[in-house]
Amino acid sequence: MTARLFIAIAALLGATGVAGGAFAAHALKSQLSEKALSTFETGIRYQMYHALALLLVALLLSRSPDSPWLTATGWSFIIGIAIFSGSLYALSLSGIRWLGAITPLGGAAFILGWILLAIASPSFKP
Repeated sequence: MTARLFIAIAALLGATGVAGGAFAAHALKSQLSEKALSTFETGIRYQMYHALALLLVALLLSRSPDSPWLTATGWSFIIGIAIFSGSLYALSLSGIRWLGAITPLGGAAFILGWILLAIASPSFKP
């Protein structure tokens, strides 16, 4: 069940990442400063990287459904996207500077996810 959920979430994150990238390239380009646009694009880039990573985790989890490490990895990536990318989107669109202070928490969730994936690796089934 978790693998299917992660596939669905990864697909939605991928779709919204592509839509957000198009939105940035067409609608926001003339509305935001160069720095704000770059910040928004960084959020998109990390969302896409980790949507693909979440898809990989889901595929691994479908082969090792009892792995708590893989499940934790997937949730770490999802939380990372919500906090890291979400705070960058909000910062670039609103200009509220304190939002940048929570961005590293999302980065820490990404790092934790990659570490958890390494810990899970011995349990992968061929």
